[in-house]
Amino acid sequence: MKSTVAMVLGGGRGTRLFPLTAIRSKPAVPLGGMYRLIDIPISNCINSGINQIYVLTQFMSVSLHRHIRRTYNFDHFSGGFVEILAAQETMNSGTDWYQGTADAVRKNLGYINQRGVDYVVILSGDQLYRMDYGDLIRRHQQTQADVTIACMPVTEQAARSFGVMRLDRSGRVLGFLEKPQTTQELDMVRVDPGTLAALGVTDSQRNVLASMGIYVFNRDLLQRVLTKTNYQDFGKEVFPAAIRTHNVQTFLFDGYWEDIGTIRSFYEANLSLASDRPPFHLIAAKGPIYSRARFLPPSRFGNATVRGSLVAGGCLIGDGAVIENSVVGLRTIVGPGATIRNSVIMGADYYDAEELSDGEGLAATANPANVPLGIGASATVEGAIVDKNVRIASGARIVNAQALQDSAIDHPWCVIRDGIPVVIKNSIIPAGWNLDEIAK
Repeated sequence: MKSTVAMVLGGGRGTRLFPLTAIRSKPAVPLGGMYRLIDIPISNCINSGINQIYVLTQFMSVSLHRHIRRTYNFDHFSGGFVEILAAQETMNSGTDWYQGTADAVRKNLGYINQRGVDYVVILSGDQLYRMDYGDLIRRHQQTQADVTIACMPVTEQAARSFGVMRLDRSGRVLGFLEKPQTTQELDMVRVDPGTLAALGVTDSQRNVLASMGIYVFNRDLLQRVLTKTNYQDFGKEVFPAAIRTHNVQTFLFDGYWEDIGTIRSFYEANLSLASDRPPFHLIAAKGPIYSRARFLPPSRFGNATVRGSLVAGGCLIGDGAVIENSVVGLRTIVGPGATIRNSVIMGADYYDAEELSDGEGLAATANPANVPLGIGASATVEGAIVDKNVRIASGARIVNAQALQDSAIDHPWCVIRDGIPVVIKNSIIPAGWNLDEIAK
């Protein structure tokens, strides 16, 4: 894979993931108790033998920079690297921020050209899946493609949220349509049963092929397309034009894939990891997920009840605590008698009475009530997401009992998005507090 470079697109402002993206970029959002979203595409690259990786970002990238710097260090002899390419003012690209996926790559073509590679793999930084990109590149080479788009079969209803393709039985793309909404548009891209069978798809209900946001370009073509046009987006502009004049092929992927673009999808993806039969296995000898090495003690459990949950390292679980169907992140302190159900607890960057290990502040900052870090005694958290470094005092209840769908976004401690309470990072929840205040 020495002739391949990967470019991971960090995405836009991540407004649908607010407040998780209020102070961090989408790829830096914690996942599965001990990872970050960016670890997924980078781990896929490393496991596929691709070790020249650029991450393109422009919003709230400080914690992402820190994580990548501390995590991905290659030896001097491999030539590998993971580098952040933040939006910046240059002599050639001007002062504009990235205007779209294609524009982000255009403004960094110089970094691709100086590597002398043949292929460019373009990835998204907010998806959960496991793929061998070697298979993708081999398909690209075997079909002598100029561009290859990774795709998956979806139902017609799901297709309304994706860029979808019309193709012939060899897998060559004949048309590309971004987010079809009408019956007429779906008729244009519906794949006939014969073509589905030729591609190995047996479920006739999944008769539309959706782009996964994963592409392989011949470097020379990518250079020409982006320098001779002002196209800003791959799906809306680059692909419709390339299909008419170049060999654009598909790579069929029929495994687990989740676009983590909303609070609801983030919540459900995390909880699925803790289920008895997770659709995505964190344990995989041939495809591990890498993250920053931490020197934490084993988690300690008192006389607690833990069912169907993931508990990361360095946690202290008190007597009588109940944890069910949840993800509990690093260094989480759960007080005696506390209850956590169907929730994602992101954990903490430090323990009390210590300076913040990740360099983001001090443990004593803005804690006038002297509430201990973590989930207090007899507190209840159900169906919620609790961001990092949160202090929930004894007896507080984070439960959406009124089934509110959304709340005002200006509450200092907690907001409700997609029906899910989200406790904001570094918040302090007073003793006995509940969500009735948000419902007013």
